[in-house]
Amino acid sequence: MTVNEFVDDLKKIIPLSQAEDYDNVGLLCGNPDREITGILVCHDALENVVDEAIAKGLNLIVTFHPIIFSGLKSITGKNYIEKAVLKAIENKIAIYAIHTAFDNDFFGVNYRICEELGLKNQKILMPKMQNLHKFEVFVPQDFAEKVKNAMFEAGAGNIGFYDECSFSVSGKGTFRPIEGSNPFSGKIGVREIGDEVMISVIYESDKKNQILTAMKSAHPYEEVAYQIIQLENENQYLGLGRFGEFEEAMEEEQFLTFVRDKFNLKAIRHSNFINKKIKRVGVLGGSGASGIGAAISQKCDAYLTGDLKYHDYFQGEGKMLICDIGHFESEQFVTEHLVEILSQKFTIFAVSKSTEKTNPVNYFL
Repeated sequence: MTVNEFVDDLKKIIPLSQAEDYDNVGLLCGNPDREITGILVCHDALENVVDEAIAKGLNLIVTFHPIIFSGLKSITGKNYIEKAVLKAIENKIAIYAIHTAFDNDFFGVNYRICEELGLKNQKILMPKMQNLHKFEVFVPQDFAEKVKNAMFEAGAGNIGFYDECSFSVSGKGTFRPIEGSNPFSGKIGVREIGDEVMISVIYESDKKNQILTAMKSAHPYEEVAYQIIQLENENQYLGLGRFGEFEEAMEEEQFLTFVRDKFNLKAIRHSNFINKKIKRVGVLGGSGASGIGAAISQKCDAYLTGDLKYHDYFQGEGKMLICDIGHFESEQFVTEHLVEILSQKFTIFAVSKSTEKTNPVNYFL
């Protein structure tokens, strides 16, 4: 399997279209046509991780955080980013970043955090306004199934955990071929009336071209009548953060002890106690101050994230316990989770979890 073939298959599991617009996800460096010898999964593709890949004979690094986040004007090895990228290129190692595509995934970063905490009734904390469109096309009745199936195969009609979703309305269509046309049916200059079906499906914007191509290939008409309508629907299965509930509520100190032990933490920074038991908990791996308001609106009793600033703790206003458990610490299950996903999907080569330390934060106790 080549790097490019791997990337195409991985996009079907964790689409890069799920990533935030600012993010730099996908293949960051490497020859897409090179055969894969093995995969090393890591949190950050630092130089020591590249060294590990070299030592193990693995030529594809799948990293959570992108090592290249802003545009590089040159790669000469003058800083830790360039050193890692330069060494990867010199040793024919490709680097693929997944970051917010996995943050936003229904079974991604925040799903795993909730699973580790044992939270039930999980929901997305901040549903993403995915760029959804509705596609409507008019098809002769006898070709309706053929066209519909072609669009399904191209990725149309996926809604949450359902696929091949559509709606059809039958009616009468009219057309009159004029000079220069090559009609599928009918005569030049004569208005025709035919039995037609309007097929309606929903699709994600990045699939537009492939769906159009598939539809036109299956459609018998020389000129196809269709329309595309942009939707403003939230996607309840896609977005940042997550929240869920414990089966049994905990006292605040009990909750903090539980989180400390579960995440193997040395410390938890938190807001003032709210003097109520913790039942509903919101989580957002990484830098999650942006999710505090959403967690409050969802009536969470506590919120776990990282990289909080001094004034962020005031937002709880006695309604919610706000906890900073650390950026890396909140995402610590990512590499293990990715290894499990990749090992199940790609069985023809080794998928290894990096053993190198990449967390730059240490504690003096």
